[in-house]
Amino acid sequence: MKLLLDSAFVIDHMRGVPEAVDRYRALFNAGDEPVVNEIVVCEVRAGTLDEELPSFHAFFEPVEFIQPGPDAAQVAGVWREHARRKGYHLSLADSLIASAAAAVGAAVLTRNVKDFGLTPVDIETY
Repeated sequence: MKLLLDSAFVIDHMRGVPEAVDRYRALFNAGDEPVVNEIVVCEVRAGTLDEELPSFHAFFEPVEFIQPGPDAAQVAGVWREHARRKGYHLSLADSLIASAAAAVGAAVLTRNVKDFGLTPVDIETY
């Protein structure tokens, strides 16, 4: 299964949250395909201290980096509009992460079910 690793998952893993650490290990044991996009990398890097950079780089080394392009960005905009019309707020970051996942046929691996639930993407939790 292809899984787009959400920022919350990556941060939890870097903080040593057991469920995230175990799930990350299980990804590779199960033959799943972890992917990230620039939004995830940017969000995680923004909170990474200099002394944590080796762990940051090591985490992303075996993970595929994707950039789905303008069609996915338009889809993200549509999803944000639909959420707004229903009275909800879907962040720019979460909409772009979700649309990137949809563009490559991936589920989003996150604990943020509430926000990603505003999109039609499949969600995996840990």
